[in-house]
Amino acid sequence: MQTNFSLAQLADPAVAESEKILRTCVHCGFCTATCPTYVLLGDELDSPRGRIYLIKDMLENDRPASARLVTHIDRCLSCLSCMTTCPSGVHYMHLVDHARVRIEETYRRPALDRWFRQMLALVLPYPGRFRLALLGAWLARPLAGLLPGRLGAMLGLAPARIAMPSKVDRPQVFPAEGERRARAALLSGCAQPVLAPQINEATIRLLTRHGVEVVVARGSGCCGALTHHLGKEAASLDSVKANVAAWCREIDGEGLDAIVINASGCGTVVKDYGFMLRGEPEWAERAARVSEKTKDVSELMSELGLMAPARPTGLAVAYHAACSLQHGQQVRAQPKSLLAAAGFQVRDIAEAHLCCGSAGTYNILQPAIAGQLRNRKVAAIEAVAPEAVATGNIGCLMQISGGTDLPVVHTVELLDWATGGPLPKALEQAGLSGREAPADAAEAAE
Repeated sequence: MQTNFSLAQLADPAVAESEKILRTCVHCGFCTATCPTYVLLGDELDSPRGRIYLIKDMLENDRPASARLVTHIDRCLSCLSCMTTCPSGVHYMHLVDHARVRIEETYRRPALDRWFRQMLALVLPYPGRFRLALLGAWLARPLAGLLPGRLGAMLGLAPARIAMPSKVDRPQVFPAEGERRARAALLSGCAQPVLAPQINEATIRLLTRHGVEVVVARGSGCCGALTHHLGKEAASLDSVKANVAAWCREIDGEGLDAIVINASGCGTVVKDYGFMLRGEPEWAERAARVSEKTKDVSELMSELGLMAPARPTGLAVAYHAACSLQHGQQVRAQPKSLLAAAGFQVRDIAEAHLCCGSAGTYNILQPAIAGQLRNRKVAAIEAVAPEAVATGNIGCLMQISGGTDLPVVHTVELLDWATGGPLPKALEQAGLSGREAPADAAEAAE
C-alpha cells in the first residue's frame, strides 16, 4: 500500500511503526474471509482491509478520529484471525492498537460511553474491586433480561456463584515435587482469580507435579490487556511496568526458566511487552527479557512432557482454540496433543478460526455481535456431540458457558485431573468422572 506521510509525521515512533505496517498491505482481501465481523455483517469497513483504510486516512491526514472510524474500530474483536490469514505479514495487531490510542486521545465519546469504559478500566483489572462489583451484579442478576444493551449484557455475564479468594493467588513459592526441573513465575491475573480461582490452583498442581517450582511474584498483577484494548495507554503501561519489575527481580535473583500464562488473552500481551516498552530505554531491555521468557502453560507442558495419566479419562472433549492462543501466539497443536496424551477424545469443531465473541470486554461493549458469535460457536461445538468443552482462556470459558449446558473447563483442569488432581467442579456438577478411553484414542495419544 502506498503511503504519503511527511517527515515530521514519521518522527513520531508510533506513526512510523504504523506506516511500516500499512506499506505491507497489498489489498488482497484474504482477511475478509476469516474476519468474524465481516462474516456476520458483510460491510467492507468491518473487515481488516476496510479498517486499515480508515486508519491510514486518519493517520496520513493527521486528523482526529471520526465517528465513522470509531464505530468500525470498536466493532473489531482484535481476534487477529486476519494475521493468521494474511500472506503479506501485515501486523494488524499493532496497527489497531495504535488506532485505539489515537481514538482515546482525539475523540470525545458520548458521556454514557465514556463513563462505561472508565468504569471497566477502574474495576476489572483490580480483583478486590471486581469481586465487589460482581457481588452487586449477582444481586441484580434477575433483572438482566429487563435492562437494555450493555447493562443487561454485563449482568448476564455475572456468575451464578462468586468463589472465595484462593490462597494460591498471594505472593509465594510452590516447591517442585521431586527433582526440580524448572523454575517459573505464574501470572495470577486479575479477572480470572475472581471468576475461576480453580484454574490457577490446577495450574500450580500440574506444574509442581511435573517438577516445576512455581513463583507468584510480589508486585505482579493485571497484565494490562484490558486497559490496553480500551486505548488507555498510560494505565496499561503502568500494569506492564509493575509486572516487568516484579518478574525481573525474580530473573535477577534466583532466576526464572519461564513466565507462565494460563489466560491466553494475557499471554498475547505479555509476549508483546518488549514492543510496548520499546521507546523507554530504562524499561525496554527488561521488557524484552520478560517477553522472551513468556510461555503459555500448554507450551511449557509440551516441553516438559506430560506424565502418564494417573486415572482413566476417556471423555469426548471439544477443544475451543482461543483466538489469542491460535492467532495471537500461534499456539495450536500443543493443547490438543496434551489432551490426547491425557486420554481424552479430542474433537475438532467447524469454523475453529472464528471468535466466540468474548474478546476481553467486547461481550460487554458490543453485546449484539458478541451474542451472535457465541451462538455460532456453541452450535459448532454441540454439533460434534462432546461431553465437555476445553479452552485455554477465561474469557472464552465464561462466554461459551453462558450459551450451553455442556461443562466448559480450562485445559489445565483436565490435565491436572488426568495426572492426579481433583475432578474439575464443572465435570462433577455434570455427573462426569471419566472412563477408559477407546483404543483409537489411546493410539492417538501415543
